[in-house]
Amino acid sequence: MNTVEKQINLIAQDRIEFEKGVKLVFENPEFDFKQKIEILTSLILNSIPNKSNYNSESYQKAIVSIPIKQSFTSVIILNKFSIKNAFKKLSELPENEYEKTIISLLWIFKSTDTQRRKTECKNGCKHYWHNIE
Repeated sequence: MNTVEKQINLIAQDRIEFEKGVKLVFENPEFDFKQKIEILTSLILNSIPNKSNYNSESYQKAIVSIPIKQSFTSVIILNKFSIKNAFKKLSELPENEYEKTIISLLWIFKSTDTQRRKTECKNGCKHYWHNIE
């Protein structure tokens, strides 16, 4: 697990406060938007409980609770398109949308992974990212 993946998982587990975590991700001298989108996409897709339908209740609850305005471009895209199409469109947004996009995806991962840890993983699991030291 690289540094960015570790930071993202620590944020998802509330071991780094969300707003501080967002700042850490952006202040990383190696910040690469496309790489972050790829990492978050993979993490989100893996954290959603029902893999046959990525548009799960957990995913939908995460979108409506994103801590930015629901009228921002990233949230509109997440609401309007299927999950994989939305992630592709988000990766193509201009630089002035990067922060809102990362906030949106990081929040979705935090929400869906928290749900997964409370259900599928509540009695322990073999997910190495749930046991970060």
